[in-house]
Amino acid sequence: MKVPFLLGRLMFGGFFLYSGIHHFKEYKSMAQYAGMKQVPVPEAAVLGTGALLTLGGASILLGAKPKLGGLAILTFLAGVSPTMHDFWNDKDPNQKQNNMVNFMKNMALLGGTLALMGVDEPWPASVSSGSKDDESEDQQEEERPLRLSQRRVQRQQAA
Repeated sequence: MKVPFLLGRLMFGGFFLYSGIHHFKEYKSMAQYAGMKQVPVPEAAVLGTGALLTLGGASILLGAKPKLGGLAILTFLAGVSPTMHDFWNDKDPNQKQNNMVNFMKNMALLGGTLALMGVDEPWPASVSSGSKDDESEDQQEEERPLRLSQRRVQRQQAA
């Protein structure tokens, strides 16, 4: 379970980290497009969203404060998606389809972000995992169901 989670986390966080860096590298051309979409102060908006993406992506990738990183990504996706990919306003069928695909992709990424935010911290193999080693975490996971069943037996014996 830990290897798929780690690989998925690296890919997911890496996607957002790369996107954030791209916002900084291409902010002028991205700001032009944002301006066409009536975004106020488009250069600042692109740089601000680049910061959200970079911080959120790095946080998820490293497992450092991933709930805060997820919140940064969630803020980006919830704010940008209806503004930049407003397919319901497009007249051109090709543009409408392109924006619909990107909007739906962002909604799926938002769902994935919400799911990751529900994972208890510290995450396995994260820079913020503290002093717990993987072996003791595995042992705790194995003991938990046993403790629950022991409580059931105790309740049944008391009744």
